[in-house]
Amino acid sequence: MNHLRLFYGARFCEPQHASVANRAAAGHRPALHFQIKTLVLNHRAGFSLIEVMVAILILAIALTGLTAGITTALSCSKESELQTTAALFASGQIELLRAQTDWTDGTEQGDCGATLPLYRWRQTVSPTDVSGLHEVDVVVENAHTGQEIYELKTMLFQIPEDSQHKGNPATTKGNQT
Repeated sequence: MNHLRLFYGARFCEPQHASVANRAAAGHRPALHFQIKTLVLNHRAGFSLIEVMVAILILAIALTGLTAGITTALSCSKESELQTTAALFASGQIELLRAQTDWTDGTEQGDCGATLPLYRWRQTVSPTDVSGLHEVDVVVENAHTGQEIYELKTMLFQIPEDSQHKGNPATTKGNQT
């Protein structure tokens, strides 16, 4: 017998070296190395209908949560954009008022132009107890709904007209040494 064949499981396996049989005849115990391949036939190798339905349910819940999260993120991003634009426009209105030298108390309103059709503004300038100090309130609203988006309040000082020429070196002819 030149080859030693062993039956293991459902398959015949052969030793890796043909000289194992010769060594066995010489009194050595053979070291058999087998490449074992077993064929497992299982009639339950696929997924059952319940397993597939549970997997689809889990996937549906995950996708619903993901969609809700993305929708919330986009909505918050859009709201942040509206707030930022309104804040910049309100501060720009106050800077325009600050740059003017002849503004008066009262309320003005207007739209924000063709580039910002979603907004309209209202600005109120009112006097305070201190002479020359005015409270300025700029409100930016949604042009369609009238809902207030942003409000910015500040105080501006305007030199009173009766004291504009007092103490001014250009208009005072006094002692110049």
